[in-house]
Amino acid sequence: MGRPEGQRRATVRDRAGYRFDRTLARSTGTLMGWLVITCLAVVVPVSTLLVWTDPGSPRSLSGRLTAAWRTSAETLRLGAVTGTPLRMVLAALLGLVALLCVSTLVGVITTGLADRMAELSRGRSTVLEEGHIVVLGWSDQAGTVVSELAAAQAPGRPRAIVLLADRDKAEMERALAARMGPGGGRPRVICRSGPASDPGVLTLVSPQTASTVLVLSSDEPAADAEVLRILLALRAVLGTAADGPPVLAAVREDRYLAPARLAAGPRGTVLRTDTVTARLIAQCVGRPGLSLVLRDLLDFAGSEFHVVDAAPFQGRPFGAALLGYADACVIGLLTADARTVLNPPAGTPVEPGSHLIVLSRDEDSARPEECEHLVDPSAVSTAAPPPEKASRLLLLGWNRRAPLVVGQLRRMARPGSVLDVVTDVTVPGPRTSVPTPTPATAPGTGTGTGTGTGTGYEPDHKPGRDASASPPLAVHFRSAPLSHPETLLGLDLSGYDGLVVLGPEPGEGPDRPDDWTLVTLLGLRLLEESTARKLRVVTELTDDRNRPLAPVDPGSDVIVSGNLTGLLMAQITQNRHLAPVFGELFSAEGSTVRLCPAGTYVRPGSEANFATVVAAARARGECAIGYRLHERRTLSPDHGLRLNPHKAARHRWSSEDEVIVVSADPAGLGDPTPDRSRPVSAG
Repeated sequence: MGRPEGQRRATVRDRAGYRFDRTLARSTGTLMGWLVITCLAVVVPVSTLLVWTDPGSPRSLSGRLTAAWRTSAETLRLGAVTGTPLRMVLAALLGLVALLCVSTLVGVITTGLADRMAELSRGRSTVLEEGHIVVLGWSDQAGTVVSELAAAQAPGRPRAIVLLADRDKAEMERALAARMGPGGGRPRVICRSGPASDPGVLTLVSPQTASTVLVLSSDEPAADAEVLRILLALRAVLGTAADGPPVLAAVREDRYLAPARLAAGPRGTVLRTDTVTARLIAQCVGRPGLSLVLRDLLDFAGSEFHVVDAAPFQGRPFGAALLGYADACVIGLLTADARTVLNPPAGTPVEPGSHLIVLSRDEDSARPEECEHLVDPSAVSTAAPPPEKASRLLLLGWNRRAPLVVGQLRRMARPGSVLDVVTDVTVPGPRTSVPTPTPATAPGTGTGTGTGTGTGYEPDHKPGRDASASPPLAVHFRSAPLSHPETLLGLDLSGYDGLVVLGPEPGEGPDRPDDWTLVTLLGLRLLEESTARKLRVVTELTDDRNRPLAPVDPGSDVIVSGNLTGLLMAQITQNRHLAPVFGELFSAEGSTVRLCPAGTYVRPGSEANFATVVAAARARGECAIGYRLHERRTLSPDHGLRLNPHKAARHRWSSEDEVIVVSADPAGLGDPTPDRSRPVSAG
């Protein structure tokens, strides 16, 4: 057969290189032989040339050969012994043995150091710390948790923060450094790499000597199952005794809550992240700006919740404590038997051993100071609060938290309210059989696939409620291709009091779910400009870095679920007694944070201090913790928020200003009074 046309003939150089490569690939001995041959081929000729060109070299041939041998032997460290050929061979043999031993020793040392450095770079060494904070797992919450824990450290007494996750150590360190930024005085952050669900790996972070252990829920589909495995691994390492470090974990789905609490044991607190996010979304629909208030309450910049001794008010009514601090706002009691009571009646006596739950910059700034004399009764308003009305809401999009959002909206709704859900995915119908109402269509969405109302998304039947009564919130489902811009631009939003935008689940939509949300917000912004009507929009994002990109008005409610959970976990880590506080504040029952018109507390146009506002709120059975100025609501960075102002701080109040209070939600809809003295739990 002839050579194919275009194929190049192998040259002698190609064949020689190919044979050389095959020779080197045979064994280590072959490689060593080639190295010896190469060294001799270079050293011996060059040494001979040096001797022959040296004017001081011997004249005889034997002398020159001896000098060339010495030069070559010294170069190769084979010794320089001369004499009989046997002596020279023995000297060369000793030199080769010495070279082999030294090379082997250097190789062993180098390999050992390289392995040790690689082990350290992988984060597999044991942490020998005491009183440190252990964070197990990795998610979008990790950066928020670590940065907030670092911000909460007492000056001069920083505790190390140790993070263990099945990720590359250098990658975690870079991500945390980018989140925390440069700065001196912050605590040491130590990263270790490995599966936290392996008890053998878990011992690397010394959880038995830690002050607190946090277990984060990742963004993977099986995240909750992994949290259970980590809690069981902690149980294996720490045992079941109640005197170990407190454990704080987070799960997404409610069906994992009971197993997680069982695995965490008596020292554990478990948060339901999806439920917390859904509650906040639902609350923000009727209370614009609430997300900004709660975010300010949860981070460690400014004022946050603390527990202080109530001894100065022992035997006095709770109402006296509301005006008993100039630089702190009291919101509740922690009784001697560890029951948390938020916003109790003003006449509730402060019993011995009780503590006060206050909003202050830190525990030391909450110093008792009587402020009753600052109250100006002439500035107190006598106007009745505006009545709660039925509302019409629109929800765009659907994800795993959407059923919880619908359930929370149903709990909070006034009778006669309507929720239209427009989504491009198939939504399961109600679990219970209910009459199908007259079809309702979200204006402009085209032909739909069905409507429905019901109570199947979150169990909300309460004892004492008539099960046959119509639900306070009628839910109508419509299907429409929301990914098409013309669908969104064709909506008639004039009849809605509020909108909720939920992005798709990861894997069900675009690679980055926030992309769909941002496009939807752009469409809503175009509708606002074309109709000259401002829309009250509550938006859910998955990545906090996309918050500045959201095309919404400054100060609007943009909720990042991972960031919210991280802030909440950091707060509870600092004080376990705050778990039931946030559990009630984020619930649809009991006491919660509300923004109310300032005109129901002080007369519009009057100039009054904050002590007068606190007294007016006390008379209405509420605890005032701050206010929001209308003229600054769109200005960064505070958007008009003033939390925990000094009681003597004066302000000329406008009818559009708002007072931030902790109060019982009036939308109880006839439910029994909730038990607000719950033991420590969250979610």
